[in-house]
Amino acid sequence: MMESNGGLASDSGWGSIPASRMSLSTDNPIRKIVDGMKLTPNPKKEMISLSIGDPTVFGNLPLCEDIKDAVHESIRSNKFNGYSPSVGHEDARAAIAEHYSLPGAPLTSKDVILTSGCSSALDLAISVLADPGQHILAPRPGFSLYQTLAVSLGISVKYYDLIPEKSWEIDLDHLVSLIDGDTACLIVNNPSNPCGSVFSSQHIDAILEVADRNRIPVIADEVYADFVFHGQQYISMASQSATVPILSCGGLTKRYLVPGWRLGWILIYDRSNAFEAEVRPGLVNLSQRILGPNTLIQGAIRAILSSTPQEYFDMAIGVVQRNAEICHAAMKKIKGLNPIMPTGAMYMMVAIRMDKFPDFKSDLEFTQQLVTEQSVFCLPGKCFQYPNYFRVVLTVPEEKVTEACERIAEFCREHYTSKERISY
Repeated sequence: MMESNGGLASDSGWGSIPASRMSLSTDNPIRKIVDGMKLTPNPKKEMISLSIGDPTVFGNLPLCEDIKDAVHESIRSNKFNGYSPSVGHEDARAAIAEHYSLPGAPLTSKDVILTSGCSSALDLAISVLADPGQHILAPRPGFSLYQTLAVSLGISVKYYDLIPEKSWEIDLDHLVSLIDGDTACLIVNNPSNPCGSVFSSQHIDAILEVADRNRIPVIADEVYADFVFHGQQYISMASQSATVPILSCGGLTKRYLVPGWRLGWILIYDRSNAFEAEVRPGLVNLSQRILGPNTLIQGAIRAILSSTPQEYFDMAIGVVQRNAEICHAAMKKIKGLNPIMPTGAMYMMVAIRMDKFPDFKSDLEFTQQLVTEQSVFCLPGKCFQYPNYFRVVLTVPEEKVTEACERIAEFCREHYTSKERISY
């Protein structure tokens, strides 16, 4: 038999064709961890999944008619069936620029790059700022996609810690200790997935001071912009700095509850003109690799941004906040768990006192057995580089949240021990 490309021969004479290094180094930690778990639900109990960050799954957050009407009009116009420019249609970009312009940080259409969802925006932002051999700074716990995108490009990730006792603020001393000559950019996720935290203006100022002093550009993952609980205030990174160059990544996904529509964007805030010579044209070049932005939604975006009633946002935030309050109150009573109350986004992190659950060696085993016994699935903290925690999704119907909390309480009662572990 013949061999080719150094691979194994087959009967046809073809060897194994090697895949690219990029494809082989691309790895989604969440997918890898979940696929490796033995998830066999209790057949006597209906499965309750508190793991999926898709607000449309349960149908309890219906899309408002104004958004539907905007898309219907885009379709009926027959103007948005073809390709758009790689950076998006001019009017769509202008509409987004108008909506997100700030008093001290105005935007025009040239400051907006449209993408296929916020994930694509993050991909372009990391790709334009970092080279193989450099590293980016990302939060821990944090969204695993940062690692997936960076490592596939030969870019490493250094994780700075968040402090749970301070509502997941950044440990600024730790952040500073990670900075060196190979630091390409700083990713800041606010509001946070998986923590549900919302940074104060004072904390954002402190983060930006670090970036400014070290001349590190910021990628602001702000896909949960304005998705904060009643009584809280969302403050964008760009509103707090006149000097730090910022690529703000966002989209319709979360606030408008349409993740499948795949319209995201990069907002270029650059009052220092640090991005002018290379980063702006670099983003345009990268956008030409795939004509990604959904043209029908581009045609509807101006109406969506201007006509969606505040009551729609209040409804969605109200559901998530109520679920957070129910979940936090219930889990606060469970021995061995310590929930950290969120103030925005769609998630809550819950600490597990692993020494009180000696049946399990890790958060992964804990959450796996929770499925087996109680048919409740939460993502283990390992998915977010943060062991001994699990994440709860808060967009599910209230009755399911209540039922899930009761089952988690029963599970913990079965496995909790008050005995101290003795080391020899």
